Amino acid sequence: MSGHANSLRAILLALGANFAIFLSKLVAALITGSGAMLAEAVHSLADCGNQGLLLFGMRQADRPPSDEYPLGWGRALYFWSFLVAMLLFSVGGMFSIYEGIHKLGHPEPLRWPWLAIGVLGFGVVAESFSMHGCLQEVNKARQGRSLWRWFHETRSSELLVIFGEDFAALLGLSVALVAVLATMITGNHLYDAAGTIVIGVLLVVVAVAVANEVKDLLIGQGVEPRRREEIIDFINARPEVDVVLNLITLQMGPDVMVAVKARMAPAPDQAALIAAINNVERAMKARFGDIRWSFFEPDVTD
Repeated sequence: MSGHANSLRAILLALGANFAIFLSKLVAALITGSGAMLAEAVHSLADCGNQGLLLFGMRQADRPPSDEYPLGWGRALYFWSFLVAMLLFSVGGMFSIYEGIHKLGHPEPLRWPWLAIGVLGFGVVAESFSMHGCLQEVNKARQGRSLWRWFHETRSSELLVIFGEDFAALLGLSVALVAVLATMITGNHLYDAAGTIVIGVLLVVVAVAVANEVKDLLIGQGVEPRRREEIIDFINARPEVDVVLNLITLQMGPDVMVAVKARMAPAPDQAALIAAINNVERAMKARFGDIRWSFFEPDVTD
């Protein structure tokens, strides 16, 4: 559950930063008439709503198991994460593309461009703080892996979404800053419109990438490959176990379900065999704190 707490800190940090950035962008967009700035304001507002949905999903994931939901609500977090990716695609990305195309046909002069530059600079600083906090949590989880490999292997959908949002936000702010500067220097309003479209395309690409990863969790992924090997090695090292024949895992939000089929070491009777299995399960749950459910089947072949 510590990973759950780490994700919560990243979400709250991103929410505070995005709300401050949204207010500053909205004021600047209304004053300057910049389409790129308006697109960025909508993007930041969508991010605030997205983080609210993630917080709701994390709270829902903590609901206890019941007869109707025997494995709990952990996977509800994947639904809300997928919804966030879709909102990032539609509200953020598609709106920005639409706004950029509209600006191409109906260009508007920039008013108070230095205000826009100042707000974008503030946004870069605030978003950098959020990204730094997110990367701190990501670095704890990736354990020496590259960011690209962590992105594909992580089972923390909420941290995945926050990372994608922060990454897209920083790039989007940079594009908006370049677009406003180019428009101010050249007087050509096509730069502002083109920047708005680029921001939209960027958001769509990130949203699709995040949604694709969360989709796998919705379908029903097991634990990360490295962690699966750690569990197998741990069980094989137990004196009660001869060899693990098969291991099935299922990631359930912050919790994990494990089903083990193993050939046990010789036991004098049935009671001793049951005691050995219980010992292995207790030790496994103590070693891997996120394992909440375990099912153990002794056998001689898979």
